[in-house]
Parts: sequence; C-alpha cells; structure tokens
Amino acid sequence: MFSALTRWFCLGFVSALWLASFSAGAEELDTSGFTPLEVPLPPTDIRPFDENLDEPQVTIRKEEGGTVEEYRLGGKLYMMKIIPNVGKPYFLIDKSGDGQFERMHERDTGISVPMWVIGTF
Repeated sequence: MFSALTRWFCLGFVSALWLASFSAGAEELDTSGFTPLEVPLPPTDIRPFDENLDEPQVTIRKEEGGTVEEYRLGGKLYMMKIIPNVGKPYFLIDKSGDGQFERMHERDTGISVPMWVIGTF
C-alpha cells in the first residue's frame, strides 16, 4: 500500500514530533515555586521483639493408626492434625476454646475467620 520510503518518512516525522513535545514541555517547567517535602524521621520508641511471648508447642505422637500432631499454646490444646496411615490428613480444631473439637479437612473450602488471642487475664 505505502512504499518503504513513505513509511520511513512517516515514522521519522512522528518521532520528531514526539521528541519536540518533550523538549517543549521541559522548557515550560518552572521549579522556582516548589518547596522540598519534609521526610519524617522514623519513630525511636519501637520496642524490640519480646522473647517471652508464647510460641505454639507441637507434640508429635506415632500411634497404631497413624500420626497425631498436637498444637498447644500456653499449655492449652487448640488443634490436632491427624495423619492416618491410609487416607487424607485432617484437622481437629477447638474454635471457641471450650474443648469441643470440630473436624476440618486440609483443603476445606469453607471460609474461616482469623482468630488470634490478643491477651488473657
């Protein structure tokens, strides 16, 4: 449709216009009214990691039918992972802290709300 020479001419013309628009914009920019932003300093009262925080204790027991992993926090059992010799692993979770465990599969599609213990009294 167009010859190679025409395409090269159009490409060069468009490139020249594009470059001219940048140089014209740079000349019009006046930076005399700008003031530099003040960057706040980081806070100095950040506490270091508390070494005394409770970490979950995991106990792994081998039984006749498979393996049981018990998860405790502060000495209280809150979750168990049951890994049978035959079949898929599943979890028993104490959601409300009353000792009643509910069975949940590893790939459960149900939505579970995150629950963290912030403090105990």
